Amino acid sequence: MTSRLTTEIAAELAEQLDLDVHDVPICLACLSFVLIAIRSGEERKIRREVNRMTPDLWAEGLEQPLRLALERAVERGVPLAPEALADLDERRGRSTVARAVVLRLGRQLDDHARGDFLKMGFEPWPPRGGAMLA
Repeated sequence: MTSRLTTEIAAELAEQLDLDVHDVPICLACLSFVLIAIRSGEERKIRREVNRMTPDLWAEGLEQPLRLALERAVERGVPLAPEALADLDERRGRSTVARAVVLRLGRQLDDHARGDFLKMGFEPWPPRGGAMLA
């Protein structure tokens, strides 16, 4: 049986899930690789980083919030949410919907940071005050 869950449909579904980048227990520095690719505007680079980072972010803490959000979507009767949940059960961090959610979270991080890496948790180098570690 072929899945009707295309990349485009998964992206639409990801928009309907109640997931916020600052509520999901994942490493924002890891997600920043996706953000940097998004800012490049190069679809190939974006796809590569999303594919590379999604399994790590899944293992790091994305699994439970995504699964719960999809289960709620199924309960609300969101179209194709059951197929997305089945894909998630089968392919886990390599599922179409997990990749779509990572891309959405990367875009959220970009929106929240608005170009300010300090807002994403990065520290300036050299440290303020001039103290450097030896």
